Amino acid sequence: MADSSQDVIAVIPAAGIGSRMQTECPKQYLHIGDKTILEHAVASLMAHPRVGQTIVAVSPNDAYFSSLPLASDPRVTVVTGGKQRADSVLAGLQAAGDAKWVLVHDAARPCLHPDDLENLLAIIATSKVGGILAAPVRDTMKRGEPGKALIAHTVDREDLWHALTPQLFPLELLRSCLLRALDEGATITDEASALEYCGFHPELISARADNIKVTRPEDLALAAFYLTRLTQTENL
Repeated sequence: MADSSQDVIAVIPAAGIGSRMQTECPKQYLHIGDKTILEHAVASLMAHPRVGQTIVAVSPNDAYFSSLPLASDPRVTVVTGGKQRADSVLAGLQAAGDAKWVLVHDAARPCLHPDDLENLLAIIATSKVGGILAAPVRDTMKRGEPGKALIAHTVDREDLWHALTPQLFPLELLRSCLLRALDEGATITDEASALEYCGFHPELISARADNIKVTRPEDLALAAFYLTRLTQTENL
């Protein structure tokens, strides 16, 4: 069980297979430098003093996590995840003890900047709902024709944001919203969407656009570049 004395617990759903990466192992276990993407993601959270424990939800058939140094780190708890992201997050929440707040972070986002994490955690002092890291949409957005590679129309990008992670919520609020949304058959694409479904309005915390999610093969080199720059900045 996670250490309930910490006021912030991190949960990383890592049970996915990442088929779009076209690799033999799940994308979170691909290496950037001497660490896997998952290890970079965990390290970015654990570097903050308020995050005392990270819970990683892995697939029941996971054959990789046990070989990582993370598996023997006392600050890391591993649980069995589910087929859907929400199932894995709920499994993580179940292991979170009496923690008041939970950070949920993508296993495939290795480039979280410490300043963004600090800004997100700062809302604990004023918020009862929580919030997410997000980046304003800069590109022209097109809506496609249903089932066709044809443009239907251009979408107004004003007030549009790219949802990033981590996402930060009171643990019990997130749990109850996830359970209700799943029970009622709602479409849940991230944790914030569960709160939205239940009528809550999480805060948008403007964040760096280089907090990318490694999804396709070309993302791996870009993430490596961003991580190199981040490491150089921290060493100055």
